[in-house]
Amino acid sequence: METSKPERNSRPDPEEIKELLQDDKRNELKHNHRAGQSEKRDLDFLYDIPLQVSVEVGRCKILLRDLLKMGEGYVIELDKIAGDPLDLYVNSRLIARGEAVMVGDKFGIRLTDVVSTADRIENLG
Repeated sequence: METSKPERNSRPDPEEIKELLQDDKRNELKHNHRAGQSEKRDLDFLYDIPLQVSVEVGRCKILLRDLLKMGEGYVIELDKIAGDPLDLYVNSRLIARGEAVMVGDKFGIRLTDVVSTADRIENLG
């Protein structure tokens, strides 16, 4: 009878991601130094990748019976207090927080706090 190895999560550990990024940066710096090139990397191919951007005003949990009762004028109480910062998500990952603003006749968000790159990498796992 074979003993199976414990299954490993397909996602790398956040520490592994940091190490890989640091190793990649060191290798790139060595290569650029040897080649006499600048550290600028050509990332133009990334510019056309579509991203889903959403702004969250707040959240709540409701019962299905309450959902079915909803109609015009129904009020849903959210978990945030008026004046709390809004959360900006890109592909379901928290990227920044900000405040609501009016841009002409549309709503916008003015960023007040951007999540650091290190924190974003740490939250990938």
